Amino acid sequence: MPRRSKSYFVGGDPTPAGQEFTYTVRAQGRLGSLQEFENVVVRARPDGALVRVKDVARVELGAQSYTRRGRLNGQPAALIAVYQLPGSNAIDAMKGATKLMDDIKARFPADLDYVTSLDTTLAVSAGMREIVKTLVEALILVVIVVFIFLQGFRATLIPLLAVPVALVGAFMVFPLLGFSINTLSLFGLVLAIGLVVDDAIVVVEAVEHQIEEGLSPRDAALKAMEQVSGPVVAIALILAAVFVPTAFIPGITGRMYQQFAVTIAVSVLISAFNALTLSPALSALLLRPRQEMRGPLGVFFRGFNRVFSRATNGYVGACAHLIRKSALSLGLLLVAALLAGLVGSRLPGGFVPDEDQGYFYVNAQLPLAASLERTAAVNDKLDAIFKTTPGIKYYTGVAGFSLLSLVTTTYNSFYFITLDDWESRDKKGLTADVIIGRLNQRLAGVVEAQAFAFAPPAIPGIGTSGGVTFMLEDRAGRDPEFLAQNTEAFLAAARKRPEFARLFTTLLPSAPQFFAEVDRDKVLKQGIPLASVYQALQAFLGGAFVNYFNQYGRVWQVYVQAEGEFRTRPENVGQFYVRNAAGHPVPLSTLVAMRQVNGPEFTMRFNEYRAAQINGILAPGYSTRQGMRALEEVFAQTMSRDMGFDYSGMSFQEKVAEEGIPPTAVFGFSLLVVFLLLAAQYESWTLPLGVLLGTPIAVLGAVGALWLGRMELDVFSQIGLVMVIGLAAKNAILIVEFAKEEYEHGASLVDAALAGARVRLRPILMTAFAFILGVLPLVLSTGAGANSRKILGATVLGGMLAATLIAIFIIPVTFYVAERIGRAPRPAPLPAALPAPISGGADGEHPAAGDPR
Repeated sequence: MPRRSKSYFVGGDPTPAGQEFTYTVRAQGRLGSLQEFENVVVRARPDGALVRVKDVARVELGAQSYTRRGRLNGQPAALIAVYQLPGSNAIDAMKGATKLMDDIKARFPADLDYVTSLDTTLAVSAGMREIVKTLVEALILVVIVVFIFLQGFRATLIPLLAVPVALVGAFMVFPLLGFSINTLSLFGLVLAIGLVVDDAIVVVEAVEHQIEEGLSPRDAALKAMEQVSGPVVAIALILAAVFVPTAFIPGITGRMYQQFAVTIAVSVLISAFNALTLSPALSALLLRPRQEMRGPLGVFFRGFNRVFSRATNGYVGACAHLIRKSALSLGLLLVAALLAGLVGSRLPGGFVPDEDQGYFYVNAQLPLAASLERTAAVNDKLDAIFKTTPGIKYYTGVAGFSLLSLVTTTYNSFYFITLDDWESRDKKGLTADVIIGRLNQRLAGVVEAQAFAFAPPAIPGIGTSGGVTFMLEDRAGRDPEFLAQNTEAFLAAARKRPEFARLFTTLLPSAPQFFAEVDRDKVLKQGIPLASVYQALQAFLGGAFVNYFNQYGRVWQVYVQAEGEFRTRPENVGQFYVRNAAGHPVPLSTLVAMRQVNGPEFTMRFNEYRAAQINGILAPGYSTRQGMRALEEVFAQTMSRDMGFDYSGMSFQEKVAEEGIPPTAVFGFSLLVVFLLLAAQYESWTLPLGVLLGTPIAVLGAVGALWLGRMELDVFSQIGLVMVIGLAAKNAILIVEFAKEEYEHGASLVDAALAGARVRLRPILMTAFAFILGVLPLVLSTGAGANSRKILGATVLGGMLAATLIAIFIIPVTFYVAERIGRAPRPAPLPAALPAPISGGADGEHPAAGDPR
């Protein structure tokens, strides 16, 4: 076995002339085996007898620390934690760790194996697979809608070709902006499927309309583009620009907005470019005069067209009635706006929803100062419960540690519970929340410890638990007892609030302890170095580091410590000795008095203040923002000015987002950007009002869907609301653009508004239902990340349904009112040609009409 040694030289330079050889002299270096340590001499007697380490001690190759015990599914295990470096990709990091372990496994003994008991990237991978599945489902539903409305395979093919071009184009932009393909960007792609076909649908529908008027496909394409180029450009710019204000939102919230916004904006802009170039070319090549289809499809399409024709007539009639009752219509619009604000204000606020991430945590705490042996016995009972709980795959425990406080104590135990895959659990209804609820009922029966299960933070790596993480701070710098008293009073009041199912703190202010009181005067009188006393206490009771040794090609540490039976009672201190100035042994019991005290197990500092961490698990039906406000109210009612508070983990990020740019400001700026863009395009300050006045109805539909689904107004729903603004404007633009052209060509305001409503109803419904069915799979999501998809899907689905089924009745009214208020009376049409002036007459006067001159 190679060992490290010092080297000396015989005959090494500088030497006298004539030296012919140089020899290396080797001496013993670090010890490298148990036998060498056992043979170390600790005393040599006058008679020549030697006392070696093996005569007075036991030497073994053991663990570096015995304060924690790992276990997997009830069996002893060595646990290895792998943490992702900042800026790295989590999935790539996990693949690298797995490859490394597989390479190492080839050198394992036959009876040794390893498993990945907790992989936090599984939720990401599973979520992305679910979104890809949703992507395919959305595409199929969009194809069905387009085929029903266009009623031809050739016409259906043209919008579908826009999908891969737009989506691949979005992927190409991601690396340039430093974005990765993640759940947010894939969310955007799911929604983009329903959007990128919109422009192509509008073009194809317009070309088919011109072909029905008798034009050739080529002429029909040219004529259609004269009509729809403006709306296509306007819709693309609005859907891209509506997210512009989100670029200025700081922090995690802004990052989430930006990735979603870039996906939508790039996809829509590429789609618009396709609609202005590729779609009309394909229409001229592929479209032909529509032939009546036979068979079952023909029967279905004829029935569909009859129903649609009657619905169109009824829709136009209703619009005409609402235009005549403009004041009533605007009143209903105001009511919708007020109702949207009321419902939105009643929605519980939140940051990001808690997800089924495929794992959760269990924390157990025994009575203070309980031994690690008692903790291990409790772990045996917990293992039996986990083993018989449906849905649990792995349960990895660490006795002597708590992730909540990150402190090693003998009376704490912590478990990482890994669940079966989502697909198998979804069939049985075993979501993480269901399993946590059932498990907590069983854990309540463990009388030896307080054990409970709870969810991890919604964003891995930010904090150690879900719910609310509240930091109660001693701002006056008083003693730990002061903080303990205030924490107890605060928890007593907070536990009365209905927002929380459980409140607990990691503060341990009064743990049983022993205080070693050293009689310093006696120590100095004996001529004993004071440091020797403390070193003896440390070495015998806690263990002391000695040096290093080499083995297995690595460097290991050497510790010395008293045997276990000599460290079981405080009276054992009397069996330890130090030497005085005369070299005589002095028992530590004559120098040290051991007395029992109570004190904090550890103290925590947060923002430089001594603090108590309080974790709150929310009751069903309450959001994190409601929980945070409840704790702030309790603090204001119970705490003095010497106390303060802060938040940590996900709660801190939520507080930063709440105190940053409010959602109302984001919505307001988004509306302003859309308004200015429309004003610049139409060169009018009133016409954009005709487009945007229908937005409150769409917002009402969005917040109404959240309210009916008992969902929170969090980051994902806010993203959906911003998108709803663009979607509502898209429908309005199709009607307003055509009505504006009709009015400029001589039609009355009423006739122009009704003409726009009649002609544009089909493309509006076509694009709207393509989008609605495209997001339906989001609303019906299950599995990893389903809550986020449901919230985002419900928001845009509710907003788009309201914009499609209700707001389209108001848009002709808003156009009529806006144009009537904002435009001057239209001048009379000019004659085809003015008569040429005739020279002559006094002072250059023109002759009177009919003058023979």
